[in-house]
Amino acid sequence: MAHQSCFPSTQISVQSEVTIRQGWLAAQGFGQALRKDSSVFLAMPTDRLLCLDMGSFYNGTMVQDGSQWIPQIRQWARELGFSQIGVSDVDLSGAEPGLMQWLAQGFHGEMHYMQTHGLKRARPAELVPGTISVVTARMDYLPREFALFGAHAERALPPSDTAGLVSTKEWQMAELARLQQPQEAIVSLYARGRDYHKVLRARLQRLSERMAQIMGPLGYRVFTDSAPVLEAELAQRSGQGWRGKHTLVLSRQAGSMFFLGEIYLDKPLPRTPAVTAHCGRCQSCIDVCPTGAIVAPYRLDARRCISYLTIEHSGPIPEDVRSLMGNRIYGCDDCQLVCPWNKFAQPSTLADFDARPALYGRSIVELFAWDEATFLRTTEGGPIRRIGYERWLRNLAVALGNALRQAAPHEAHTLRAALQARAGHDSVLVREHVIWALQQS
Repeated sequence: MAHQSCFPSTQISVQSEVTIRQGWLAAQGFGQALRKDSSVFLAMPTDRLLCLDMGSFYNGTMVQDGSQWIPQIRQWARELGFSQIGVSDVDLSGAEPGLMQWLAQGFHGEMHYMQTHGLKRARPAELVPGTISVVTARMDYLPREFALFGAHAERALPPSDTAGLVSTKEWQMAELARLQQPQEAIVSLYARGRDYHKVLRARLQRLSERMAQIMGPLGYRVFTDSAPVLEAELAQRSGQGWRGKHTLVLSRQAGSMFFLGEIYLDKPLPRTPAVTAHCGRCQSCIDVCPTGAIVAPYRLDARRCISYLTIEHSGPIPEDVRSLMGNRIYGCDDCQLVCPWNKFAQPSTLADFDARPALYGRSIVELFAWDEATFLRTTEGGPIRRIGYERWLRNLAVALGNALRQAAPHEAHTLRAALQARAGHDSVLVREHVIWALQQS
């Protein structure tokens, strides 16, 4: 409600389900009830001024703030593969200055859509009119082959499926060691399985439909990294974690290896409290960034970020960062691999994020030899497919050049042969990066 006391005017505000209450209200002589957001405004004479709080009902009990719905929503969320649910309000005004400064500095690179939408990202009720609260959802994506032991043994796979699994710290060390194998193609952990957009969107939709069963007529819209939404800010405000110095959200229970999704609602729910930050003086993420993209704590210049350059950037990769990319062909996990909090990263409960064999432990030469049909077939349903075959070859050519620089003579011959096979490629973009790569020998 806008006020806790009666309105000093000829209107009163009633939290209610309009479609259910209209008949009753009319029978009491209150006249026409008009819906505005989640409230009902009633025109009535001043001498009959009355303050009503109709609330909503759940299992026969009046629900004033939606608190009684939260346990059920959390249970359904867990059944759908989500690890944590939070609720944020829609006042993100505190994030607006930082957003505008980031855009003004050009740190968004070619992601022009971020500037096009401007402050709408920080104003949920402008993006989706009528939005009153936002449900945030966390879904862990660490592949199940990295299932945890010890304190998290109950989350691990059945004993029959755990042969060869590694412990928490070991998976981080193993991934870091793979970066030291110049001829192995490294795909970011989150991208080795199914496209998270598809997985989260479908499950958020199902959760929303279940919520409508107990909340009554419900206006909602689901998002997962697919619209002008300040996901990290909403996650932080709703207690999912705090903002790390690498700008990702960190959780004491799950590190940063998770996806975020949101449900914009036209009904109020009680906000879950934010948590305190726990990075302290640690700046491992800043120190390890191969290209220096984390220009200051909590400040990322996307134009130097390998994830941006290999995924979002459509043109030539700047020459001054090519040699710094190493064997990373899609995304970069370095800042997460060195983060101490990721010793608590949780394995996914879903098979969707299991690594596809063709994208894990493969040589750069092998992937560079794929024709477009093989690329499309192998990446179908996954996030990599959206960058297209041309950018895929561009990224691999850079990795081949970096491998060639370190190769022994007998290895260099194989690498050069792979590059020369693409020297006459139809794409100017591919040819440019192949020429650069051949010059690294």
